[in-house]
Parts: sequence; C-alpha cells; structure tokens
Amino acid sequence: MNCIIVDDDILTCKILEGYVSKSTALNLVGTFSDSIEARDVLTKRQDIDLVILDIQMPNMDGFDFIRSLDFPPNIILISSSEEFALKAFDFNVVDFLLKPVTYGRFCKAIDKTIRYFSRKESAPSGDEEIFIKKGSSLVKLKLTEIIYIEALENYVTLNTNNDRFTIHFTMKAIENQLPSGVFIRVHRSFIINKSMIQSIKENTLDLIVGGSVKSIPVGKSFRDSLLNDINVMAR
Repeated sequence: MNCIIVDDDILTCKILEGYVSKSTALNLVGTFSDSIEARDVLTKRQDIDLVILDIQMPNMDGFDFIRSLDFPPNIILISSSEEFALKAFDFNVVDFLLKPVTYGRFCKAIDKTIRYFSRKESAPSGDEEIFIKKGSSLVKLKLTEIIYIEALENYVTLNTNNDRFTIHFTMKAIENQLPSGVFIRVHRSFIINKSMIQSIKENTLDLIVGGSVKSIPVGKSFRDSLLNDINVMAR
C-alpha cells in the first residue's frame, strides 16, 4: 500500500518513517509537516491508499483534513491526547494511535488496515448479510440486494429496489469492504452492482431500480476499468 505521513513533529515523523520502512506491505510516498500540502498531493494522486495523520496540525487539523476530502483513503489518526479517541472514529478512520506510538501498536494498526484494504479482493461473493440502521431499528440487508451506492458529502446512500439507506461512511471505506466480484466503482460518486447493468452508453449506464430505469454517470477514468471487468462481445 502506498502511504503518506502527515505530522508537524519531526521526531514523530522520523519514528513513523522507521516503522514504515520495516513493513513490507507499505511504500512511503512522502512525509509532510504541512497538512495543506499533503491534501494537495492527495487530490492529484489516486494511488495513495493510507494516510497516517496527526490530529493537532496548524492551519488545518486532522478532522478538517478529512472533511476537506471528497473521498478520503484509509486513515490512521495519531495524537498525543486521548480526548480525541472517540471523535476519531466518527470519521470512519481505521485506527487511532496515541503518542508516543510504539512499534507493536503501529503493527497492529497496519494489520487492521491491510484487512480492510484487502477485504474486497478476498470476499468471494455478495451473499453476506449486513445490518443497516434505519430509524431506531436495524434492518438486515443482503449485499446482493444493493443496486447502487451514491456519495452525499460525508454520507453514502445504499439503494435497493424497495428502499434507500443513508449511513455515515466514505465511498473509499465502503468500496474497500465490498466484494469486487459484485460491485464496481464507475464514478467518483457511484458504485454499482454489476449484475444490475442493463446497458452502457458513452458516459452513462442504465440500471433497473424498482421497475424504472436509473441512469448512472460513468466517469472517464472509470470507463476502461468497467469495460475490462464485464464480458463484452463485439463484432
């Protein structure tokens, strides 16, 4: 996984760089003491899978950093204060580490990240069942019932034939947990169930949702991946 470190403390950066260098699963792309500079890099590159991010940063703190990204990658938050621990998980981060970060605790966080990162490759099908909160109840939902997922700021909506569920999640996080054999990202704001595709046009595709046709935009950067992922018979 490609990763970056964002922390204005030089000593912490050196320690984390040493930990990253020991991990065969990680490739350090860069270390940044300025969160705004790190954000600029993230918006230009699509291949960064993990950000190890200090919460207490000048100009833009860790929480504002996450809020500023439409589609944050996997994030491990770090801080010298325990008071941020509960708030950290409201942002769907993979883990929260308290400074000084020990190597053992760092390894545990990376192992957890790898499990999240690889889940979509390891999941054999969409037969899994999940529970989604709706009002004061938990509703059981099979992954294969989901027709498409749409991003709405800091939330995503899971759309089925008969219902729509809104959850506080990022597209990157939910994409990492979906089986790639069933779902595919076709736009920055849309993930679709491949079995529900009715037709693919130049910049859109059609799904059948509740007996009606739903047109979904297909981003230019996602179109080739989509066509390579489905069976196309052309003359």
